[in-house]
Amino acid sequence: MQIYINSLLEGAKKAKGTVIIIDVFRAFTTAAFAFVGGAEKIILVDCAQEALDLKKKGYGDICFGEVDGIKPDGFDFGNSPYEISNSNIKGKILIQSTMAGTAGVVAVKNADNIYLGSLVIAEATVKAIKKFKPQVLNIIAMGSGGEFRTDEDEQCALYLRNLLEGRIPDIEAVKKLILTGNESDKFDDPTITQFHPKDRDLALQINSIPFAIKVEKEDGLLIATPFH
Repeated sequence: MQIYINSLLEGAKKAKGTVIIIDVFRAFTTAAFAFVGGAEKIILVDCAQEALDLKKKGYGDICFGEVDGIKPDGFDFGNSPYEISNSNIKGKILIQSTMAGTAGVVAVKNADNIYLGSLVIAEATVKAIKKFKPQVLNIIAMGSGGEFRTDEDEQCALYLRNLLEGRIPDIEAVKKLILTGNESDKFDDPTITQFHPKDRDLALQINSIPFAIKVEKEDGLLIATPFH
């Protein structure tokens, strides 16, 4: 297996083969906890208005996500794993829009398979990919807004590659590296209320969720579901 690590929206646009789109803080941590809470599926879009339009047309029950980290007007939930894990979403179809994670998935045009990536589902994602033994794997760290690299996504990409190549990194060391990054600081800032401290705690529960999340195209929509 040839493994490539790239970053941001430009990396997503160029990705081929099997692709993992990573968003640790917070899109695909939130998506993972949505499925833990019993969500049926998640429709992924890259525009808040598109999410609202799809909900209005009856494609989904709940909109969640962010624009510049903040819950858009009309959305039911923000981009918060803590919030979503304390909500009644069992059996619901969710629609997610974020500036990095879901935008990255939408930007991928030439993939054979797409998986969502975050630390909570890292080991499960590796196990799922190994079942199919792809020749080419592209791991894309989406960073902040799909424009700036961030420690948590880059470290997640390296962690995934190490697992895929048979190495077992020190989980506590991975956490420490992420906690020294700029993106971690905002969860400690009481003036930035959209970043709940527990969001970071949940995002760093490495390998805590036992399924991968795979994306398929159905009727022109990008649909994420758990994959065991």
